[in-house]
Parts: sequence; structure tokens; C-alpha cells
Amino acid sequence: MSYSFDANLLLYASDEGSEFHARAKAFLSGRSKDSDILCLTWPVLMAYQRIATHPSIFANPMSAAIAWGNVQKLLGLPRARVIQETDSFAPDYAEVAKSACVYGNLVPDAHIATILRQHGVRRFYTADTDFKKFDFLEVVNPLV
Repeated sequence: MSYSFDANLLLYASDEGSEFHARAKAFLSGRSKDSDILCLTWPVLMAYQRIATHPSIFANPMSAAIAWGNVQKLLGLPRARVIQETDSFAPDYAEVAKSACVYGNLVPDAHIATILRQHGVRRFYTADTDFKKFDFLEVVNPLV
């Protein structure tokens, strides 16, 4: 079995001021013991890198080196794999976008969802309820 997760969990785990910090950190810490395959996507990892280091979002943003170090730790987990767009991404994205009426802020979510669908990853951990619009995903919020 395989799963993936969203950048918001990485951000909460990195933000000690967040009310979700402890729960997100505990969730991520448990990934090293998980027997399932962790499927990471570049859009999620880059969103984390972009947001965690952004001075307009955080009063004390993370340095690029520390944020990238966190990404490297994830990539180094024994059962972690990076999955990315396949050759059929364009028609697959069009199908996903049409079925979920994708526009605006849902575009990057549809990008991630399409990659997951292409690789048969159904379970997706996130605090973002927008992912429930993709009926092929089992969306789980580990923070509740």
C-alpha cells in the first residue's frame, strides 16, 4: 500500500507557533516506522520550500538550507519514493480538472492529485478539505 501527504503537514510540523505543531510533528515522526510506501511529489516538496522560507508568511521564516534539509530527510526515509508526472499527464490532468471543476487555487491541488492518480496512490494525508473534491482519493486529516 502507498500514501502521500500535503505540504500543510510539513509546514505545521516546522512551525512551533502553530496549534497543530505537535500533532503534525508526531505524524511525520511516525513515517519512519510506516511499512507502507511514502510517495512524495515535487509540487508538495517545492510548496513546502517556498512557503517555509517566505518572509511575508512567517515572521521568522526558515532558512533555505534548513527547509531543504527537512526535504532531504524525507527523501532519505527508507520507504520514500518520489513520483512525478507520466507521459499521459496532460490528458489525465484534463480529466481530473473536468471532474472536479478545477479553477483558481484548486489548480495546484489537481496537479498533485493527478500525479497520485497516475501512480495508483489513493491515501492522501492533509488538513486541506479541498482534496475531498477528488473522489479517487481517500483524504485523511491526521491532525483531528
